[in-house]
Amino acid sequence: MLIASLGFLLAFILIFMRVPIAIAMGVTGFLGFGYLVGWHQSATMLALTTRDSTMSYAMVVIPLFVLMGNLVAGTGVSRELFRSAQAFFGARRGGLAVATVMASGGFASICGSSVATVVTMGKVAMPSMRQFGYADSLSTASIAAGATLGILIPPSVLLVVYGIITETHIGKLYAAGLIPGLIGVLGYVAAVRWTVVRNPESAPAADGFSWRERFESLLGIWAALALFVMVIGGIYSGVFTATEASGFGAFGAFVIALTRRRLTLAQLYDILFDTAQTTAVLFALIIGAGLFTEFLNYSGAHNALLDFVNNSGFSPFTVVLVICFIYIILGMLMESMSMILLTVPLFFPVVIGLGFDPVWFGILIVVLCELGLITPPIGINLFVMRSVAPDVSISTIIRGVIPFIGVDLLRVLLIAAVPTISLFLPQLLFD
Repeated sequence: MLIASLGFLLAFILIFMRVPIAIAMGVTGFLGFGYLVGWHQSATMLALTTRDSTMSYAMVVIPLFVLMGNLVAGTGVSRELFRSAQAFFGARRGGLAVATVMASGGFASICGSSVATVVTMGKVAMPSMRQFGYADSLSTASIAAGATLGILIPPSVLLVVYGIITETHIGKLYAAGLIPGLIGVLGYVAAVRWTVVRNPESAPAADGFSWRERFESLLGIWAALALFVMVIGGIYSGVFTATEASGFGAFGAFVIALTRRRLTLAQLYDILFDTAQTTAVLFALIIGAGLFTEFLNYSGAHNALLDFVNNSGFSPFTVVLVICFIYIILGMLMESMSMILLTVPLFFPVVIGLGFDPVWFGILIVVLCELGLITPPIGINLFVMRSVAPDVSISTIIRGVIPFIGVDLLRVLLIAAVPTISLFLPQLLFD
């Protein structure tokens, strides 16, 4: 346990020294494994982990889903998503903020990046909200919070990574994320309404759209929505696996991009380059996490922690609440992928040893990661939003996001206390 604690300490020091997370975990895992087992065995473990991570058929899902998101995002669907959401929700007081949450969540689920969503939707939605007199606090908070929804709503890369490192069924994870994702959307709508009720001047009423204009607004996004339904529906119905679905999705996104006639050769090059770059980063993270996991396995830290929990007299639910508290604290300091890769190897065996479902645990920690993205002082979406709107102070953004943090905390408690919320659809569709 002492060696594992020193390993975590070294990894955190390296990360906060701005060493890339993949290198920090890989170096820690290599050194720890070498100290415990032997340096020759550690070098062998490094080679085997690298080979198994890069040559695995299941890993194909990562670059293909990233490519699908980049192709769809590159066709300009973000602006059309916002216009469609504005047409349906923008007329009521606060409706434009609700539309921003809906559009940001939809775009984040397509492109797979919360940070990219903040940047893109910030450029699209912020000018419109200012034009209609919305307060900067509500405008920036709606964009920053809405962008977090994409890491839970399929096709979520974070859920894919969790499924790979824990060997959990990705289709079940995708199904499990739908209801909590819907609860998140409704919670953010409630946060907007709460803000507007307390301060009506923060969100003036806007002109409404006719039903014809509303349906016409769907013309620009129907292809992307149809692709999303076919990919996710194919996984749930058993027509194809998650890996096959990623190939179908990437091909379908390419066809959509061609038919919209907005894809130049230069844009295609940028999309392919960005996909390759993102894939390389994710694979490096997975290799580093694999080395770190092997080190923890040989240290026996998770067994020691499970024995401590079993002998402590704490109830399993109390242990889950403690884990949630740890994730909330880490979320104030780290980004979501780092939290997943660093902590899951330690906590996952403990949670499974207490009899909890791995699918439920995956959804719970991803929701906690969503919360971390908007939690001060280091909530990454807050500072990205600040870079998009440099004339808005970080204190204004934080003040606006507090109601969204509140509803996310309630969602965490609800998912932790009622696992059926996450497990109903996976049991219905797969068991």
